[in-house]
Amino acid sequence: MKHLSYKHKIQTILSIFSITFIVSCSGGGESGGPQGMGGFPGGPGMTRATTVEVSEISRTTISDQIRAYGSVRAQDNVRVTPQVGERILRIYADLGDTVRAGQTLAKLNDTNFRQQFERDQAQMEQSRSALQRDSLNFNRQTELFNLNLVSQAELDNARTTFFASRAAFQSANAAMTQSRQNLSYTEVKSPVAGVVTSRSASPGDVVGTGQAIYEVSNLVGYEIRLYLPLGDWRNTKVGQPVNMRPSGASEFTAQGVVSRISPELDPVTGLGEVVISLTERGEGVFPGMLMESRINVTTKDNVVVIPRSAMVENVQTVIEPESNVIRLSRTYSAFVSQGDSIAVRRILDLGIQQGDRIEVLSGLEAGEKLIITGQTSLEDKSRVRVSSAPRFDREGNPQGAVQSTQGTQPIRGEGQATQRSN
Repeated sequence: MKHLSYKHKIQTILSIFSITFIVSCSGGGESGGPQGMGGFPGGPGMTRATTVEVSEISRTTISDQIRAYGSVRAQDNVRVTPQVGERILRIYADLGDTVRAGQTLAKLNDTNFRQQFERDQAQMEQSRSALQRDSLNFNRQTELFNLNLVSQAELDNARTTFFASRAAFQSANAAMTQSRQNLSYTEVKSPVAGVVTSRSASPGDVVGTGQAIYEVSNLVGYEIRLYLPLGDWRNTKVGQPVNMRPSGASEFTAQGVVSRISPELDPVTGLGEVVISLTERGEGVFPGMLMESRINVTTKDNVVVIPRSAMVENVQTVIEPESNVIRLSRTYSAFVSQGDSIAVRRILDLGIQQGDRIEVLSGLEAGEKLIITGQTSLEDKSRVRVSSAPRFDREGNPQGAVQSTQGTQPIRGEGQATQRSN
């Protein structure tokens, strides 16, 4: 019995020693002392490092912008419509022609209007003659009445006849004026000076009143009309600068300014109209072209700006106990590299955004190394390896470096043959 007890004690001591040895071999990976087997990085028991890319954080300028699309149009774009309906006889202007104000663009058939004018003119001449006759008669009857040679009734009849003739003359004169105006309308004239940008009728076509046959644009100035939702419309102010580029282009080649803002929203769409006047047209910009406009609302200088893709978004569902309302809580963070080996999480307080760039109000400082790729798989204090940093082999030598010792050939990186001299 004593022998068995002694043997049992020996087994217990060996078991405790084995457990202690295993723990000592697996420990030390998170401490500052030697890690893994042999105390070199990358040995057994070491957490594998994540390869990342970093970029140095700097201070720069960023603008809060409103992005919208609209078509370029001339500031003065007039639709020329005939005032009378008739058949077109001749066309005097075509697309691209420069016209002056009052220049005839088209001629309509004027036969009926000319005949009507001639009839009204003849009627007016008859009314004029009758008015002169009745005017002389009224004056004569007035003189005779003053001499007590005619009665009051005769004077009243002369006055009535004179007034009727004067009214008939005025009516005939108005009819002739209208006929003359209608006759002049058979010559369709440009109301403004500019360039013909559209022609929608040809000789032989019958056009009606209100049917546009020309569009004349004053190409001195251009503008873009944008329709913005309430939030953007409210933040837009007259005088704000605007950068513009053709839809799909990579560079902003045109400049403008907010010139007019509608005082009310459209009751159907809920959008507010904003007019952008082009101050610098740039090359390749023409009327009718769809343009992307970015209105600069606020500009900040010398602030920390990072790419939005470098941030990590954390979304949590929060249930308010009182109202049982479910809402989403969003927090943003980023990782910076310390010593090219440790990733440190930073909680961010964000500011304005411009495209894929965003302002960081707090959480990051200029000069720190921001992890821009591989950050989605990281945790705070995770081990990382910067892709541009040198790598070391198991002997602590930089990989790819040429080493030489006396009596040996150069030893190259891992995976290549090693040659030694005898």
